[in-house]
Amino acid sequence: MGIWSYSKSCFVQCGLLRQIVAGHMKCLLRVYYASSSALLLEDQDFECCPKFESDSSGVGEVRVPNKKSKFCGNPRLFPIVVRVFKSLNWFAARKISFHNAVEMYGFDHSIYAFRIIVHIFAMTGMQMEAHALLKDIVCYYKLAKNDMFELLPYLLDSPEHVHRSAGVFNVLIKVFASDLMLENGVDVFVQAKTIGLELNIMSCNFLLKCLVEANRGAFVRNLFGEMKNSGPTPNVYTYTIMMNFYCKGYHGRDVDIEQATKLMVDMEGDGIDPSVVTYGTYIYGVCSVGHVEFALDFIQFLRSRNQPVNSFCYNAVIYGFCQKGEPYEASKVLEEMKNSGISPDAHSYSILIDGFCKRGDSVKGLNLIEEMVHNGMKPSLVTYTSLFHGLCKKGLADVSLNLFRNLATSGYEYDLVAYSVLLKGFCLQGDLDSAMELFNEMINNSLIPTANSFNWLIHGFCKMGLLDKALELFNIMLQSGVLPTVFTFNVIVDGYCNAGHMEEALKLINEMHEFGIFPNSYTYNGIIKRLCKQSSVDKAWELLPQMLKMDTLHDAHCNILLDGFAKQSNLEKTLMLYTRMLKLGVTPTTFTYTILINMFCQRRNMYEAWNLFKDMMERGLIPDTISYTSVIAGFCRVRDMRKAWALYREMVQRGYSPNVVTYTCLIDGFCNAHRMDLANLLIDEMKKQDINPDVVTYTALIAGYQRLGDINRAQELFTEMKRNGILPDNVAYTTMGMDTDMASYD
Repeated sequence: MGIWSYSKSCFVQCGLLRQIVAGHMKCLLRVYYASSSALLLEDQDFECCPKFESDSSGVGEVRVPNKKSKFCGNPRLFPIVVRVFKSLNWFAARKISFHNAVEMYGFDHSIYAFRIIVHIFAMTGMQMEAHALLKDIVCYYKLAKNDMFELLPYLLDSPEHVHRSAGVFNVLIKVFASDLMLENGVDVFVQAKTIGLELNIMSCNFLLKCLVEANRGAFVRNLFGEMKNSGPTPNVYTYTIMMNFYCKGYHGRDVDIEQATKLMVDMEGDGIDPSVVTYGTYIYGVCSVGHVEFALDFIQFLRSRNQPVNSFCYNAVIYGFCQKGEPYEASKVLEEMKNSGISPDAHSYSILIDGFCKRGDSVKGLNLIEEMVHNGMKPSLVTYTSLFHGLCKKGLADVSLNLFRNLATSGYEYDLVAYSVLLKGFCLQGDLDSAMELFNEMINNSLIPTANSFNWLIHGFCKMGLLDKALELFNIMLQSGVLPTVFTFNVIVDGYCNAGHMEEALKLINEMHEFGIFPNSYTYNGIIKRLCKQSSVDKAWELLPQMLKMDTLHDAHCNILLDGFAKQSNLEKTLMLYTRMLKLGVTPTTFTYTILINMFCQRRNMYEAWNLFKDMMERGLIPDTISYTSVIAGFCRVRDMRKAWALYREMVQRGYSPNVVTYTCLIDGFCNAHRMDLANLLIDEMKKQDINPDVVTYTALIAGYQRLGDINRAQELFTEMKRNGILPDNVAYTTMGMDTDMASYD
């Protein structure tokens, strides 16, 4: 048979059958209804139907008969259509998948027959059957990589009876939405609106829900807006879905309480009564943005109007207060909940217990657990774990462990979280022996400790100087398949640095990359400090390119290096590093400027020091006591006491308190200028501020009086210094003209 005559025959049969369906549809709707009882009507198979097993999923391997002689000379799908029409027999409809039908009869013939079957099931309310058939067709389209947006015209009924396709479109929306083909689902909604179909609110709600869960914000807002403008009219479930969208903050999106509140107002305006779920969701959203007091007032308002309120509403407020660190306020909410006739559930108590334990009130947490048991509730191990956490924070890890052991006799099974909390508790107390016992017990119980558990133990051993033990645990961690964190490496790097093993520390930093972990600012911070402390500033300098590559260079690192070079009096390297900092965009801090100012002051280059001090202030950085003291000391060193005194007055006016070093620099400067009156004035000021002069202060005064020839006053000050418990140093003895060996006789 030719292709044209084959197609013509198909369309003739389809046209006749569609007339039959149209003529008897009203009768069908009276006789058949949506239930599985329609499957009870069993007819004998038509002989011209293909005999083969079909893949129930509709997307599996196509099973084509080996010999065409098994089929009649002019096979058609329409006997199956007739049988479905006659009996609504689902097994007859599933005799062949759409994929196989297309392979044997061609797309046009198959889609036409399947469309009729889908319409029959949809119009008789057999939604699940229609859903399965449509999903079969959609799966074929996906496998064939056909344009899904071209599917809709094939599924429409005749132009005269297009309204009969509404049921099919409703089901198709659910098919697309459940398979997360959300753009296609929205397209069905739009196309249905375009041709004037009235869609079902349940299908639209399902599509809206799937869009919300997928965080498709623009689609959600547009679909809801279209439903409000042109139908189907949103119901309480629609508004509740939208309330979830605005209040739950899916995928890290911010909660939009303003829009959620507008929804509540719109529901009232539309005459729709919110359900208890709607109210609970709104209250949850209000609490999540910190307006817990308002949420509680809202609950009280709802109760005054006899609106539905349940434990979920109160639990959201209890959780909100606990998150704010106010468990005692949360406890009052629990009491109000009881007085309102709403029984707290296990979740209510668990939230509150966790809140009290985080505040360190483990006694209150234990009392609430006893209240739970008294009320017939069995606290979960999660609830007990909150109590363990609270007890460990109070240094009562032993008490937690005893309670932990007793739970085994009550049918509780130990879990990883509870072990981890207890192990951390013993580590914080420095009881690493008990922590290791728990660690070994976890392994014996086939529980692999978490990275945090390993980290606490490794940190504990490094803190005690037991680096070998820490490294042993690190190896166990790797052998157990537990991936180390950057914290793990930082702790061990610090351990190496504290033990003076700098080469091993640098080697470990390079090995971090093998685990896909990159050093952070803290990793380099410890090693740079140690290198500078060992006067290996040049070696620390060599780390800069590596830190730049890892984008971990921080102003703190530069400041440590600057300070290291400054202490070596290496002006060239110090200025080179400062210039490089500016080029790299590393913002200098007050500490940065203080290092540079101090370095120039020590070299008596007050021109550069003063320019840096002014530049610091022009950048908006506020000088502190140390920076003021550095520049004051510099001007005192070059005998510019007028400038030093002006800076001192400015410092006091800005509210900074001079320290003993500030006063000593000024006293020494005035003594050198033979202004003992101002030096003594500053001594009186120190006494008013309860700042005690030190050996350097006394030595400066003694030297000042010595230069003036007032030996008696110098001797009085020397005696006063010793009487005040300040031991003279070699400089003081030399200033007094005494042999330093005399110190042993004092």
